[in-house]
Amino acid sequence: MFLKMVIPGLSNLKRLVDVYLELWIEESQNLWYVGVLTYDNAKNEAFTMRTALMWTVNDLPAYKMAFEWSIAGVMGVLVCMDDTHAFYLQNGRKACYFDYHRQFLPQYRPYRRNKKALIMNRVERKVAHLRLMGEKIRDWFAEFSPAVEVPLALLPGYGSEHKQTKKNILWELEY
Repeated sequence: MFLKMVIPGLSNLKRLVDVYLELWIEESQNLWYVGVLTYDNAKNEAFTMRTALMWTVNDLPAYKMAFEWSIAGVMGVLVCMDDTHAFYLQNGRKACYFDYHRQFLPQYRPYRRNKKALIMNRVERKVAHLRLMGEKIRDWFAEFSPAVEVPLALLPGYGSEHKQTKKNILWELEY
């Protein structure tokens, strides 16, 4: 089953999208913990059906609104966090991540040693750091407050350690 949610209005809600999701989160938690009695016609029996949110699909601009990681500037890549090697272009002051994708390739790949293929004229020796997973992600997000509690306040370390602007309401669901 797919859930499509349309939020009314002409303006972009930005950080306050969680206000519209609160009732849906509450209902989803109820369906996860309590469930709803459902009848299975094929087996002729009733069972308790529970639901879970498996994933969300968003484009990159919606990433900012839905998950509150600002994609602007040199810390715009969530995987790299503060360990980014992005730089600003001289003309236009746009953030550029060019030529730093090779760190995610295995060490033995010849493309990592190819100086001529890309403009930076260097061998990539850096090993990509491990991605945050499971409890580490949950613990990291536990430091932040939901937008409905602290509206429009920048969090400590914003821009130097992270680009997170709030804790998304989806973290209220079980993982």
